[in-house]
Amino acid sequence: MALPKILLTRIDDRFIYGQDVELWNEAIGSNLVLIVNGEIAADSRQWAPMRVATPDGVWTRFFSVQKTIDIIHTATPRQWILIMVASPADALALVKGGVPITKISIGHMQAGEGKRPATPAVAVDDTDVAAFKELQELGIELEIRSLPSSNPDPIQLVVGDTLGTWGRSF
Repeated sequence: MALPKILLTRIDDRFIYGQDVELWNEAIGSNLVLIVNGEIAADSRQWAPMRVATPDGVWTRFFSVQKTIDIIHTATPRQWILIMVASPADALALVKGGVPITKISIGHMQAGEGKRPATPAVAVDDTDVAAFKELQELGIELEIRSLPSSNPDPIQLVVGDTLGTWGRSF
C-alpha cells in the first residue's frame, strides 16, 4: 500500500481562518485539508465556518487523532493532504500512531496560563517543549513559519534547567 501524500503538517490552533489556509494551499497544492482535533470532529456546528474559509476545490475533513491514525493509510493517491493540528501533543500522537509525517510547520500557538512566548505568534509550556523535543528525537523536522512566503525559522530545543528553555536558531 502506498503512503498517503501528506504535503504539510501544520500546528496552528486557529485551524482554518482567513487568507492563511488559502496561501498554504496555493503554495503546496493540497486538495484536502484534514483538521485533526477531537473536540471539533465531535461538534459539526464548528465545521461550516472552516469550510467557508477553505478555497474552492479543496475538501475539508474533521477527524480525531485516533480516527486519523486508523484511516490515513486508506487515502487515495489523488488526495494531497494538509494536516492541521492545534498542539504539538496531537502531532506527536499522530507520529507515534504511524502517520507518516516528516516535517511540521508551526504557525500559531495561543498564549495562555503557564505559557511563555517563543515568538510573537507561538507560546509554549513545558508539555509543548517536551513534545517538540520528542518529535525532534523521532527525526521530525520542525520549523516556525507564519506564511509560505516567509523564511522558515528552524527551532532548536535546549534543556538548560528544570523547566527547559525554548530557543530559535537562525
